[in-house]
Amino acid sequence: MIDLHEVRKVYQTDKLLTLALDEIELKVAQGEFVSVMGPSGCGKSTLLNIVGLLDMPSGGELRLGGEEVGKFNDTRRARFRNNWIGFVFQQFHLIRDLSVIDNVEIPLLYRGIGRAERKRRCRQALEQVGLESRIHHKPTQLSGGQQQRVAIARAIAGEPKILLADEPTGNLDSTMGEEIMGILGKLNSEQGTTIVMVTHDNHLAEQTNRVVHLFDGRQVK
Repeated sequence: MIDLHEVRKVYQTDKLLTLALDEIELKVAQGEFVSVMGPSGCGKSTLLNIVGLLDMPSGGELRLGGEEVGKFNDTRRARFRNNWIGFVFQQFHLIRDLSVIDNVEIPLLYRGIGRAERKRRCRQALEQVGLESRIHHKPTQLSGGQQQRVAIARAIAGEPKILLADEPTGNLDSTMGEEIMGILGKLNSEQGTTIVMVTHDNHLAEQTNRVVHLFDGRQVK
């Protein structure tokens, strides 16, 4: 499902060149749940952004679902990202003035899906994360764990083939973190969603199929 070959990422300014990723070789099978670990600044989020087509590699080859997406133009890349990939971040990125169901609906608006189908998918996603009774609440009326559940519902409402999670439990206490991991685990085991998760927590990483370690932009054993 995910295939990176000799992927490099260099950030360059007038005075400074930073090698964020160097010769990354990573294959993630369909239906696999992989965690990425390493110290701060080692390239974990950069790797996730490249897999999610939010950033492009400076070199190497990136394939998703067998397609060499690294050569797509901006329009095709955006369309592929919207149809294939869901994102969950440490920050919830919810719009305060919108209801829960309207927040979940936002990515579907860009697909041209009819209103009735959008609402059906949103309600189904919210039911999966246990928030079907909160669809008309505003984010400010929810706990941090509930807001992260809304963010997960938003990510899965489009039925993505790949779910990318960047420290999804980072702003939560241990109990809420375990609940979020339970939801991700269920998405993986019951729906076969391919998940790549960045985490600093060894306990959470142990709950995934495989752990990838990064150090100074390089993949280590």
